[in-house]
This record gives sequence, C-alpha cells and structure tokens, in this order.
Amino acid sequence: MRTLGNILWLIFGGLFVALGTFVIGLLLCLTIILFPIGLQYFKLGAFLLWPLGKEVKEVSGTTLKQVVNIIYAIFFGWILFLYYGAIGVLLCITIILIPVGLQFFKVARFAITPLGYDFV
Repeated sequence: MRTLGNILWLIFGGLFVALGTFVIGLLLCLTIILFPIGLQYFKLGAFLLWPLGKEVKEVSGTTLKQVVNIIYAIFFGWILFLYYGAIGVLLCITIILIPVGLQFFKVARFAITPLGYDFV
C-alpha cells in the first residue's frame, strides 16, 4: 500500500515538489549564511521522493539553530508553510488523494523551521 501511495505522491505533485526543494537547497547553499538550511533542504528533497512510511523526527537543537529557525520563519518559512498547507488541503478534498495531502502537511511542519529535524 505504501508503494501505491508513493507512486500517487510522485504523480500528483511529489516529483515537482522534490525537484523544487532541491533547487531551493542549491540556491540556499550558494550563500554562506544559509548553507545549513540548504543542506536540510537537500535532505528534505530526498525525503520527498518517497515519503510514505518515513517520519520527520525532531532532534534537539542548539540555541543558534533556534535563532536561525526564528529568523527563517519570519522571512521565508511562513510562505512555504502556507504553500504546503494549501496544497495539502486541496488534495485532502478528494478522497483518493488524502494520503498524499497528509504528506504535504508533514512537509509543512518542516518548512516553517527547517533546522532540528531528521528524516527516518
């Protein structure tokens, strides 16, 4: 069932979201200040290629990570949070794409504060 869900995920937006996440990660890595967030976006991109059956696990962060997360959330994170949340709502309206929509909610949680998470 997970395999079918992951295939539906890739067809109905997951592939485009993963590629976009890799591009965002590359752009963030070009700057020295946002390099750690760019690395997290590469991890997120790999997660987005096959997300069903995987978890986003919160790991303890340092004070510096928390400060960077707050600054990131104020300037960029809320935009991505709303984007992923809106896509999740639209996909959950259809019955067959509810698992795909729930994955977008999982990604939205990460999008607002990217540092301090690991993908298992």
